[in-house]
Amino acid sequence: MESTEDSSQDIWQDCVKLFLQTEICSDAAVVTNCPPWLLASSPEGNFIQMTQEEVQTLLSKDEREKLFLHGVTLAGIKCLLIRDNLFTEGNNSMDLRTKGQSRGSQAVTVVQMESVYLVVMGKKGTEGGPLNLKAFEIAGYMREAILQHIARC
Repeated sequence: MESTEDSSQDIWQDCVKLFLQTEICSDAAVVTNCPPWLLASSPEGNFIQMTQEEVQTLLSKDEREKLFLHGVTLAGIKCLLIRDNLFTEGNNSMDLRTKGQSRGSQAVTVVQMESVYLVVMGKKGTEGGPLNLKAFEIAGYMREAILQHIARC
């Protein structure tokens, strides 16, 4: 019999798969601000290398203004903060852009979903707006899946 913890792991991995199936997403992860930090990620992407310190900085509610000054690092990739409404009720999202690297800059969106956060990186050339909309769409789908899972337990 599958434990609740095992099935929740499956839900997060399914969430990552959903993002990667979209034509605009190149990497995805599900993180939380309490251990184990990285709950699921694409095995081929960079986000699998996200550290606890990076997640902690990204999700810290204190001194958010420092993120605008210093940016954020995710899996060793330096990102500029474009918009931070991660802890704004009703919005709960953040838009970032990777700093110009050899592969060019890419949009990154973080969406809060209860106690977990979905982190997605767009493919090269994908703008932040469409990526953010897709993240909200899939986060809504995952909320429904979680509620259905809880109802069955």
